[in-house]
Amino acid sequence: MGYLRLVPSLMAGAVVSMQFCSMAATQRTPWVEQEVYNFNRPFAVQLPQELQTKMQKMAVSPFAFYRGTAHIFYQDMKTLPASQYQTQATGYTWLEGDMHLQNLGAVRDGNGNFVFDTNDFDEGYWGQYHWDVRRMAVSILLAAKENGLSKTDRERLVANFCDSYIDNLASFKGNNSETSFRLTESNTKGYVKDLIQEATTKKRSDLLNKFTTIVGTARKLKTTSDLVSVSPNQYSAIQAGMSTYVNSISSSKRQPSSFYTLKDVKLKLGSGTGSLGRYRYYLLIEGASNSSSDDVILEMKQQSSSAVSIAAPGRMPSSYYNNHQGLRVAKTNKALLNNADPLIGYTTINGVPFSLREKSPFAVDFDYTTLTSFDRFNNVVNYAGAIVAKNHALADKDYDSSLGYSQDKEIADVISRSGFKQEILNFALDYAQQVEYDYNSFVSAYRSGKFSSFR
Repeated sequence: MGYLRLVPSLMAGAVVSMQFCSMAATQRTPWVEQEVYNFNRPFAVQLPQELQTKMQKMAVSPFAFYRGTAHIFYQDMKTLPASQYQTQATGYTWLEGDMHLQNLGAVRDGNGNFVFDTNDFDEGYWGQYHWDVRRMAVSILLAAKENGLSKTDRERLVANFCDSYIDNLASFKGNNSETSFRLTESNTKGYVKDLIQEATTKKRSDLLNKFTTIVGTARKLKTTSDLVSVSPNQYSAIQAGMSTYVNSISSSKRQPSSFYTLKDVKLKLGSGTGSLGRYRYYLLIEGASNSSSDDVILEMKQQSSSAVSIAAPGRMPSSYYNNHQGLRVAKTNKALLNNADPLIGYTTINGVPFSLREKSPFAVDFDYTTLTSFDRFNNVVNYAGAIVAKNHALADKDYDSSLGYSQDKEIADVISRSGFKQEILNFALDYAQQVEYDYNSFVSAYRSGKFSSFR
């Protein structure tokens, strides 16, 4: 196994020196069991049934397990040798943090453009840029193998993803083109273009009809198996937290107070994978007028420390996000996207931090299981490389002038194309094998009932 062991340079900003060593994917069943247990146990009291849903979802495939265990990935990034192609400066790249295929999708952005872009920001944090690249590359291998693509094709996909990342990063260096970068119907093709076109056909009424109903003259959220009524005390606490949320939106994007009038609240169950076990609520608010046709659904998610901080503790100072994990997520959302959702914000409910954003009526989820041919999959990885590069280039001085680096320059200057591609491929091949070992360990424990309770 061709990992590199790095010896940090004493010179700030210098490329670290290297010593080669050999490491192999290993069976580590007791450790995997303990990691899954330790990470999820804090949520056992509040939503034990959601943890069981999470375990069930993670048992479906190695890719699903990988989605639900970003914490294991960053435990490994803390101890496994780093990249040959990094500096002190590149360690302050603003990461998406949980970069995998299903954290991409089509949506209408804050300026009304239909785009293909990143859609999850819960793990946003500062760290080495190659952690995002590595995590996406491993997800490509796992998904492609699940879809029946050959080993040769799987390796080509990772190489092409890296080429796209490098090419797009270089195109952003020395200019501000990342600030206007968008993947739209006009400059994409294949499956990605299809997703964007599907998003253009969506209507607000479709989302409202799916999740709400008219009771008398008022619109309310439906009560279903995965939309559950909250207690009067919890409803009151959420209503009280709305003022903090509204004030967290910049004044230039803030609507009149009537827009945010709370009409209904439901606890949302069963959504996502990695975040299962945390509170997630749907909030129905008034919207632009008294008409129920333009009501808005907000998604409010409980947030905790980023998994990236396991590998880079304190890298993003808590003072930068006022020690509020909801603000960290909201800032990541705005930092990584051009024309972010104007309803992004944060609040605290009963001492618990939450992030909020609109449950977009115009979103289309990415379905990796449809990528059953090389050409169809390759279409996606080329755009995925562009998105990761844009994220890294945009979320620096372009977002916040107080940040010290232009990451497109810092990263582009340190990368050697052939060497970086080979390093990422070697890592991804070895780590995908590790994920499969870990998945088998997890499934065996799950089937034996070891995760039937986290108490």
